[in-house]
Amino acid sequence: MRRACCALRPGRNCVEIADVPQEPAVLPVRDSTFVQSLDRGLAVIRAFDAEHPRLGLSEVARATGLTRAATRRFLLTLVQLGYVRMDGREFSLRPRVLELGYSYLSGLTLPEVAEPHLETLVAQVDESSSVSVLDGEDIVYVARVPTKRIMTVLIAVGTRFPAHATSMGRVLLAGLPDDDLADYLDRVELRPYTGHTVTDPAALRDAVEDARRRGYAVVDQELEVGLRSAAAPIRDGDGLVVAALNVSAHANRTSMEQLEREYVPAVLETVEHIEHDLLRVRRPGS
Repeated sequence: MRRACCALRPGRNCVEIADVPQEPAVLPVRDSTFVQSLDRGLAVIRAFDAEHPRLGLSEVARATGLTRAATRRFLLTLVQLGYVRMDGREFSLRPRVLELGYSYLSGLTLPEVAEPHLETLVAQVDESSSVSVLDGEDIVYVARVPTKRIMTVLIAVGTRFPAHATSMGRVLLAGLPDDDLADYLDRVELRPYTGHTVTDPAALRDAVEDARRRGYAVVDQELEVGLRSAAAPIRDGDGLVVAALNVSAHANRTSMEQLEREYVPAVLETVEHIEHDLLRVRRPGS
C-alpha cells in the first residue's frame, strides 16, 4: 500500500491506495547506427539555399527546428571546418561545401555524356535543357545547359525542385515500381506552387501513369507561373529509369501545342542519343 495526499487541496487527509502494477514506459527504439548529430549538422547546411544565402542564428534555428544553443554550436563548428563563413551576425556557405557533392558527381558518367547532347538540343530549340535524378521527394539537377538569352532562369547543378510539380519529376516518378510510387504518394506534401499545380494525389497518379504510357511528360506552369516544360526519361542498359531530361520554355513564347509538337520529339531524340552513348561507355566495344 502507498499513501497519497492531494497537493491541490491542502489540509485534506492522506489516503491509502493499493499498489497497482505499472506498465513499463515504452520508449522509442533508436537505431544504433543513426548518428543524430551528423543529421543535424547536415540540416544546418541545407538551411541555406539560393533564396536564403545569408542567414542569422535565429533563422537557421527556425529552418532546422533546433534550439538556438544547438544551432550556434553547429554553425561555429562548420565555421571552424571551413564550410560556413561568419560575417557579424550572419552566416553563409563557403565554397568548400562543394566537396560534399563532388565525390558523387565525379563518379557519374551521365553528366559528362549528356552535356554535349544538351548543347546540341539547346542550339536546336533555343531553350534551356537539363538532366536531373530523383532524390526522395525532389529532383536534383546533375547537368544543365542554359540558353544564351539575356534573361534566363537561375538554375545550377545541385538545384532541387519538388518532383510533383515538374516534368522531369513526373517521368522519374513514372519510372518507380508501383509500390515505391504508392509510398511516395502516401507521404508527399503536394504543395501548390501556382494555381496550376496538381495537389490531388489521385490526379498526380493519373499524370504519372500518363507519362508512363506516353514516354514523356509536359507541365504547364505548375512550378512557376510562365514556365512550361517537357521531359523524357533516360534509361540504362537494363531499361531502368536513371535520370530525366527536359526542355523549359516561357509561356509567352511557347504554347503547349508547340511544346508537344516541336520540343517533345527533340527531347526524345536527344534522350535516345544519350542512352546510346551511355551504353557504349559502360560496355566498351559495343
